[in-house]
Amino acid sequence: MGYLTTVEVAELLNVKPDTVRKWRQEVGKGPRWTRWPGTRLVRYESAEVERWRHAGQKG
Repeated sequence: MGYLTTVEVAELLNVKPDTVRKWRQEVGKGPRWTRWPGTRLVRYESAEVERWRHAGQKG
């Protein structure tokens, strides 16, 4: 199971990194993300991003 950065998710979904960041601010938008404990790092589980993408979800 791999993890992706915000920039990697944006590239995969063909959106700007700022769009992915905005999705994090709105409940229910974008793929699920996690903040690594004790850090400010945000990561996305690659399988979750793929699931979200193939479900045809937008924002």
